[in-house]
Parts: sequence; C-alpha cells; structure tokens
Amino acid sequence: MTEEPRIRVAKFGIGQVVRHRVYPFRGVVFDVDPVFANTEEWWEAIPEDVRPTKDQPFYHLYAENAENEYVAYVSEQNLVADQSGEPLRHPQIEETFFETDDGAFVERHRAVN
Repeated sequence: MTEEPRIRVAKFGIGQVVRHRVYPFRGVVFDVDPVFANTEEWWEAIPEDVRPTKDQPFYHLYAENAENEYVAYVSEQNLVADQSGEPLRHPQIEETFFETDDGAFVERHRAVN
C-alpha cells in the first residue's frame, strides 16, 4: 500500500502581502497551488542548488521590484510575510483587490457580497 503525498495547508492567504526571502521583490498573493503546478521547463530552469521541492504550496503573486511589475510563481519556502506597510504599485492589484482602511487586500468579488 502506497502512502498518499501529504498536502500542507498554505501559510499565506489570498490578498496577503509577502516578500521573497532572498530576492528583492514583494507582492500580493492572488492564487495558491497546494503543490507545484507549473511546467517542467519552468522547474528545470531553476538552478538545481536553489530549486525548491514540489510538495509545498506555490503562490501566484502580483509582484514588483524597484524597476518592474510582473506576475511571479514562488514556493512557500521562499516567502515571508511583508510587514513593511509600504504601498504597492502593481496595476493588477487594484483590478483584483479592494484595499481596506487598515491596508488589507480583499478580493473584489468577495468585497461586493
């Protein structure tokens, strides 16, 4: 009898602001995959010595660094909660989320209900 892989509960939620543990970018979570769900080509492009395991949550982020805004796909092990309170400028954040008075991001379709 084979054991089913254990799926972990995601540490970060939709609308949470996070930053990368190593690289200088931060963003807002807009989707979560319970385990890796990107292409093998994407996976193999990551240098082997820093390649994360596939059996953890992966987060889709509206990300930004000092120069650019983009969409990132990041493993849970490489993210930490961002407590800076600094504003984000990614244009898709406003399309997807409503920002509350306390700086939290709520999905627009949930904010309407």
